[in-house]
Amino acid sequence: MEEAVDMTETAENSRIPDHGEAMRIAEALLFASAEPLGAEELAGRLPEGADVEKILEDLTGLYAPRGVNLVRVAGKWAFRTASDLSFVLARDVVEQRKLSRAAMETLAIIAYHQPVTRAEIEEIRGVATSKGTLDLLLETSWIRLRGRRKVPGRPVTYGTTPQFLEHFGLDAIEDLPGLEELKGAGFLEGRVPSDLSVPVPSDDDALRPDEDPLDHDDLFQPLEMDQSGTGEE
Repeated sequence: MEEAVDMTETAENSRIPDHGEAMRIAEALLFASAEPLGAEELAGRLPEGADVEKILEDLTGLYAPRGVNLVRVAGKWAFRTASDLSFVLARDVVEQRKLSRAAMETLAIIAYHQPVTRAEIEEIRGVATSKGTLDLLLETSWIRLRGRRKVPGRPVTYGTTPQFLEHFGLDAIEDLPGLEELKGAGFLEGRVPSDLSVPVPSDDDALRPDEDPLDHDDLFQPLEMDQSGTGEE
């Protein structure tokens, strides 16, 4: 009887993958991937029974003091240069054209107020928003078309994308700074209205009750038209 129990335990132990080897495989997968990998993606390529959460925890600790760190972005995992060493690589980075102030303001409004329409963006900014600004943000893949508002004219609603989170090093949209953090960082200067509030953002893919799904040909036609029938300027 004891021999049978011992054999069963041996068989069970033989099915448990070697943790160190599984870590090496996960490490190789993360280094080789051009995009962040999710826990489920890693689990599908690791030995059956591997403890993915423990592997990611151990790799994060292992790389914490190194020149590259394992970090979680947009709910997935990737190796990134340690933040305190970014200056070393600054001269090797291709300088990209900076977004205009209008584009940055529009992106911020979409991030915090999504789903939001162009008219709603203009109401918040207090000035007209060029269609070119929205086109530029769509080209960066930082924003996307979500649906259409259930109001006359059925305007398009906008929201952010996983690429937005990845670019700005955010794990989730809720990681965007709140009102006090914005004040501390100097983004809100001068006299701030007492009733000013920063909404808690949400990028849930599910359409809201006041949104309709996009039409099949929405991506192949002008998003909105002015009264003359031409695309917005």
